[in-house]
Amino acid sequence: MLSSKKQSTTETRRHGEKFGFSFPVFLRVSVSPWRVLGFLLVASLFGAAQHITFRDITAQAGIRFTHNNGAFGKKWLPETMGPGCAFIDYDNDGFPDILLVNGQDWPGHAKSGATTLKLYHNNHDGTFTDVTRKSGLGISLFGLGATVGDYDNDGFDDIFITAVGQSHLFHNNGNGTFTDATKSAGLWGPNEFSTGAAWVDYDRDGKLDLVVANYVQWSEQTDLYCTLDGSHKSYCTPESYKGTSGRLWHNLGNGKFEDATQKAGLYDPTSKGLGVAILDYNNDGWPDILIANDTQPNKLYLNKKNGAFEERAVSAGIAFSEDGVARAGMGVDAADYDRSGSASLIITNFSNQMLSLYHNEGNGLFVDEAARSEVGRATLLTLGFGCFFFDYDNDGWQDILIADGHIEDQIESVQKRVSYAEPPHLFRNLANGKFEEVTNKLGSAFGAPKVARGAAYADINNDGALDVLLMTNGGPPHLYLNQGGTNQSLRIKLVGAKSNRDGIGAIVRVGAGGDKQWLTMKTGSSYLSQSELVLTFGMGSKTKADIVEVDWPSGQVDKLSNIATGQTVTVQEAKGQIAARPYGKK
Repeated sequence: MLSSKKQSTTETRRHGEKFGFSFPVFLRVSVSPWRVLGFLLVASLFGAAQHITFRDITAQAGIRFTHNNGAFGKKWLPETMGPGCAFIDYDNDGFPDILLVNGQDWPGHAKSGATTLKLYHNNHDGTFTDVTRKSGLGISLFGLGATVGDYDNDGFDDIFITAVGQSHLFHNNGNGTFTDATKSAGLWGPNEFSTGAAWVDYDRDGKLDLVVANYVQWSEQTDLYCTLDGSHKSYCTPESYKGTSGRLWHNLGNGKFEDATQKAGLYDPTSKGLGVAILDYNNDGWPDILIANDTQPNKLYLNKKNGAFEERAVSAGIAFSEDGVARAGMGVDAADYDRSGSASLIITNFSNQMLSLYHNEGNGLFVDEAARSEVGRATLLTLGFGCFFFDYDNDGWQDILIADGHIEDQIESVQKRVSYAEPPHLFRNLANGKFEEVTNKLGSAFGAPKVARGAAYADINNDGALDVLLMTNGGPPHLYLNQGGTNQSLRIKLVGAKSNRDGIGAIVRVGAGGDKQWLTMKTGSSYLSQSELVLTFGMGSKTKADIVEVDWPSGQVDKLSNIATGQTVTVQEAKGQIAARPYGKK
């Protein structure tokens, strides 16, 4: 924890930087409120303030898509859950492409015609081309989520799609096409209600394994009748259904997987899983697994380094709310938002429950800071789904985005303060463990109410600023271009050798002028969605990183020095920097 003097100094510095004003070193001491006010007035009048907006470019980018949730009036449970999305550079051209997950009509209730997954190729000019048909991904399924990773280490990222029924694994052939490898990989058979998923090398053997969350036991025949007003059917909460265990698929190599759920200690038929996050919460170098459960206790699986896990959520303090209630966990993410050296957590919950902001105390315990922060107050009435930490203004501190939207379109008739379509939340990190909501400062399109679900981020135009993709249930996606920022950034792409090819699980540390920050290369997180597999470090006004250190899952450590900002640097395991591309280059 910061001392009161350090807190005051840090807060003073941050408020100055908010207006584009940097305090000299000799002024970074305790000063009177009047002097601070004077500095801020000068800064506001003469400083180069950042005015960042998120501009909706969906239409001009050529993305034409409407999610089919299959709804036909009966309000079947899966209809309101999706969709997710993913950023994937499937052709390795350095520009992230977009994958949109879709549902389908229920048998006997056709209304939309054939709807499929959609893959959009990034044209490097702010536009995208629909390449679904030639990619081989144009299949119809009741899809929910997606996760991206190179499971066979051939240099091209593959895709796993979670679904109601049969989930699918698509192998990237390296020529712009994908092959459905579900059966050949040994993943065919489980007919489940699969939701969040993540690739993780849990045994650190260099091959990516797969964690898949499952929601509840549901079928068209076992759908239940629930009502909000006593006269009309509504969507049931998961409390009405039995839970079901998620799965852990162990990568055997040669394109094959085995179900390792039980022997790894992850079998839990009481779970009702939605969000999956991978983190090393005790800093022992081994990836742990967090499952956000809906109306059941969240699960935190500690990696025992022998192929097995031990469940620790209760003792860690994240299973329940502070008053002992299992909340409606939806989306999840992990990051070190206060530079404490340990990864903290966010978990989105139902309306009237507020977001969970679990601070990692570094001793195996988490403390929920939401209720004492603006993050908690602002999210009390909204229903959050997609969520992530990311540095939207490139000031070196992890901010928080929440995608909101209720599940029941008639909720306002019974809860006057709760809405069906809701604005997202974006909380700017103030660097002292506090956040401020800045949603209404980022443009009217971004702050407009939506029935949002999945959310992901990527730098789609190679300008060093992170853009955002939000999915809506039964509606269109929204692609937001990050504009107006003046801060520097440095982006790191990894190429594993002994470790998995994507470097998933690697920790990258960047030091510059006394500031230190770190990020983990990971999949999963958010809700049913996948952000890009490139790490973006906000650098503020700094023009170089003094040191970049990569701790690989294999144990290899690579160090670079004096790395200029304004570029994407590719680091190969045991070789160091092998490529660099300046921002703005097509």
